[in-house]
Amino acid sequence: MAYPANYRYTREHEWIALDGAIGTVGITDYAQNSLGDIVYVDAPKVGDAVTANATFGSVESVKAVSDLYSPVTGTVTEVNESLKTEPDKINAAPHDTWIIRVELSDPSQVEKLLDAAAYEAFISEETAS
Repeated sequence: MAYPANYRYTREHEWIALDGAIGTVGITDYAQNSLGDIVYVDAPKVGDAVTANATFGSVESVKAVSDLYSPVTGTVTEVNESLKTEPDKINAAPHDTWIIRVELSDPSQVEKLLDAAAYEAFISEETAS
């Protein structure tokens, strides 16, 4: 699967799409594929603070529970409520299904994240045997 070029990525397999000072955050196709069928998403509440590289929630699958790491520091402005009843949307469309939206404290933080080519290179290193 191609990774959207307009997104930025973390080494923990989250993506962020920036629209002004608002970042939309989800997990990558690689992450959902590694997890298997997602059965539950634990997300923060609107108004909660998130910190770059710190956990903000978790995703539970039939295989494991995996922490979610915020790519940026800021305040949660919106939570994808549909994931409470349809967490498997992430499996179906990982790059279209967001988990939270965050107002960034410092939008320049996004520049430190991986672009699509660097993320794909990182994955190929991780999966090389």
